[in-house]
This record gives sequence, structure tokens and C-alpha cells, in this order.
Amino acid sequence: MLDHLVLACPDLAGAVADFQRRTGVRPVVGGRHVGRGTVSHLVSLGGRAYLEIIGPDPEQCELDQPRPFGIDTLDRPRLVAWAVRVKGIEDWAARAREHGFDPGPVQRMSRRTADGELLEWQVTSRGLNRGDLVPFLIDWGATPHPTNRPLPVVPLIELTGTHPEPEAVRVALRALGVEMKVFPGERAALTASVSSRYGRVVLA
Repeated sequence: MLDHLVLACPDLAGAVADFQRRTGVRPVVGGRHVGRGTVSHLVSLGGRAYLEIIGPDPEQCELDQPRPFGIDTLDRPRLVAWAVRVKGIEDWAARAREHGFDPGPVQRMSRRTADGELLEWQVTSRGLNRGDLVPFLIDWGATPHPTNRPLPVVPLIELTGTHPEPEAVRVALRALGVEMKVFPGERAALTASVSSRYGRVVLA
């Protein structure tokens, strides 16, 4: 089940303002990823799915590793990744390996919300980098899901991908037990369409 989409950007304030201009909806503050140099804003995509707009955190300037999702190399906002929500992430990862796809090791992550609450979750590492259409798995455990909080809503219409080798992506998706339309293309890219007060808006 889709958990969230990741729209990464080099300038978070600019990306949030642009999203509001295009959709008529202003994302709300999600929180800081301490030690990873990023901060996020969120909007609901309907149901228990959401869009995370993530960019550099000006309060975290000194890092010992690059920011996730290739943020340091971006020159504009890009839809770079998507996550599938599961329970029992280690078992899901093991089943995917049995079906010929390794989703990578499971990592623990966390962030602080705007009101100081610590959210903690687990993810698989494959799919966390730009250019990989395969989703990463996420298990929220006992942590309340971000959509439990009031979020502005921009309903998701469709999520698709393009890739030079679409069948290879489809094999990985089947191993994970998830679906997405993947078409031939010159490069790996995700495209999401959302419904706004101004009509259909495409995020890519």
C-alpha cells in the first residue's frame, strides 16, 4: 500500500511556495531529520498516503554524509522516490529476496515534528536514492502515522514511471508485491498527477 511520495528540492521554502501556487494548498511543516540535514513539509494524498516535500535544513549545516535523495545535486524540485507501507518489514524484505530482488538492509530513522514529538520508523535502503523507480519499504511500528495529524489534502490521481529497462523494474515490483505502471523511457523518472482546486497538476 502506498505510504508516501518524496518530492526533493534544493530550496524547501521555494518548493513549498511553488506547490501552493500550483495547487492552491500550502503544505504544513513535517519535521527535521536530525543528523541527515533535511526538513520536510507534508500534504495528504487522500486516505493514509501523503506527499513529503523535503529539502536542506538551514539549521543543520555541518554533516558527515550527503543529504538523502540526491538533494545536494538537485537544481529544481523533483519527484525522486516512493514508499510502500508494510508491517513486519524484515519478513517483507526476506520474501522479496526469495523472489529475486534485494531491497537492501533495514535502517532505523526518525524525525522531530514541529511540536517536538519524536517519530521513529524503519525503511529498506534500496529506493532511497534518486534514479531508482523501485519503492522503499517503510514500517512505522508503534509510531502514529503522519496522516493521523490534520493535513491539507491534494488527492492523488495516478503514479507512473519511465525507465530504459521497464521489465527489470516490473520484476522488482512483483517481488515486493506492489504495482505501478512503468513505461519505456530514456531515463528513470516518476510522475504523479494530483487533483487541485486549479485542476490536474503533474509532479515529476
